[in-house]
Amino acid sequence: MKKVVYVPLDDRPANLDDVILQGKAAGLEVLTPEASVIRNRMDDTGQIEGTEVVGTSGASYGDPAGVQQFLRQHAAAADGFIISTDMLVYGGLIGSRRLRDDAGGEYPNYDPAVDSLLDTVAGLKRDYPNKPVFLLDTVMRLATTTMAEGLSIEVYNESRALTMKPRLAQTDFDAILDGYDLKPDGTPYEDTIYLNKERYYNARRHKFKTNRRVLETLVRDAGIDFAAIGVDDASTQGVQANEIDWIEARIDEWLGGSEGQNPDRAVILPDADGLGHVLMARMAAHLHAAPAKPVVAVRYFGRDGAEIVNPYEYMDVHRNILRHIDIAGGTYVGDGRSPIAPPAGAADTPFELELVALTGEDVIGEAVAHLEANRAAQIPTLVVDFTRGGSAGLVVTPVLLNSPATGILLGYSAWNTAGNKIGMSLGMALSRFFFLKKETQERPLGLALDAHGSLLFKRFLKDYSYKSLEIGVIRTESRARTPYTNVTADQNMRIFNTPEDYDFLTQLLRTDMQTRTHELAAMPAFGIGTSAPACAIRRFGVPEGEAGPNSRDWRYAQYAAALLPENNPNFIWWRAFEITLAPEIDLERTSQGACQ
Repeated sequence: MKKVVYVPLDDRPANLDDVILQGKAAGLEVLTPEASVIRNRMDDTGQIEGTEVVGTSGASYGDPAGVQQFLRQHAAAADGFIISTDMLVYGGLIGSRRLRDDAGGEYPNYDPAVDSLLDTVAGLKRDYPNKPVFLLDTVMRLATTTMAEGLSIEVYNESRALTMKPRLAQTDFDAILDGYDLKPDGTPYEDTIYLNKERYYNARRHKFKTNRRVLETLVRDAGIDFAAIGVDDASTQGVQANEIDWIEARIDEWLGGSEGQNPDRAVILPDADGLGHVLMARMAAHLHAAPAKPVVAVRYFGRDGAEIVNPYEYMDVHRNILRHIDIAGGTYVGDGRSPIAPPAGAADTPFELELVALTGEDVIGEAVAHLEANRAAQIPTLVVDFTRGGSAGLVVTPVLLNSPATGILLGYSAWNTAGNKIGMSLGMALSRFFFLKKETQERPLGLALDAHGSLLFKRFLKDYSYKSLEIGVIRTESRARTPYTNVTADQNMRIFNTPEDYDFLTQLLRTDMQTRTHELAAMPAFGIGTSAPACAIRRFGVPEGEAGPNSRDWRYAQYAAALLPENNPNFIWWRAFEITLAPEIDLERTSQGACQ
């Protein structure tokens, strides 16, 4: 089994657990630093005056020196590397936006510690020139981090409101650094009440210098194979705009890109938590020696993605999909831009996978009919649900779960921003596709199959059963039980609820998620424990006379069992927004006729 050294953006499940499981579903062993090295947490201590919380403290970040040591220790055994520069340099995503007293020196000599850490990455390429090295870098988001080093929701709201306002257009690197506070007319913005603007701008300056260092020193000069640059928490205007334009110009100038992108060297787009997924797919393509980029079609059920811009992004949904396809190792064909009649059969389709984008609730019946036609025609399919903000749609998801065609999907997501959803589903689908196009041996196929089934089941259990249903129960209980009058308790239950109530909320979560696991398992999408279990793709067939597996000739396995460990669900960052969740799905090989 090929080994991938993976340094995640942080240790939230979206960036760690899910990517490890995705790699396993693609026949890859994913090696990560020890938990203590990449541990990130928000504040865990409150300063209390009477019935009010007047401050918080106690945030923790990853250990760059530990990450550096991990890379050196595992370099020889690795077949490829996926490295978050935010974790390597700053100890993770929230560490990369910590307010700073200064921005360091003049570029390029702004921070010797950064040079030392990034040189570790350059050293990997020098020592192992034939091993792929992919980087995940981020442009600093607009807002500060709530409840990290005492930053309040007031600071968050004020910072985002300020940084979304238009800035004076600048193209020179130093002018961008100096012009973060300038209105389009060149005058500064008003003073802030809660936010220390200068410390915030220093954080931006330091991070933007690191963005340049990554692109210039590592990708251009050291020959790092690829960089995915995610713009985290963005807007169509504001303090990030000059940074984005500058990076796009450098991708064109330094890396031979076009219109700010180069699918073979570097791509910048709105996303952060989905980038580990698409980079793992790109790694699967490389390590499984994909002969060519698979063609991906995009079909909308509802509004065209070109008409939709997520409130936390600067790029429309359709372009965002295309850029994710570039990162994941696919290529795009424009056949599926509207919900036309499904193809009559596999031979009629000029593409290898289809991304079904749900953008309208009123056409979910047509969408499911299309999924069922794709299943009959053996067309690999993935679904992205854009119908309900940051979680699975309350209208569309029950319809999806009432069809066995859903259980055969190669990818699915409805989690958080549009970019997150796209990255998670597309990465899941393409990494699995590259593996199935390569693998023919039964043992690795079986190990990867259960991992894929577990990840698909988890996506529905997390994105729908928890994020659309159960989270409301947790929030209501948390807010009702807090002893404090000036906080929203579920934003940090470690501080804003008593220890006894935190334990109660944890047990409530675990009990309820057992029930929701059983409910989800019995739905027709999985059919576990029913007389009609659904199926997943166990392998692609190898017709006589063909050199490799054919993605239009499937072999199947039936969903047989679902287990959620009793002590598994937990509030990893002490807030209702994010939980750990690790369902285990067992699939059993079955005859062809059982899944037609």
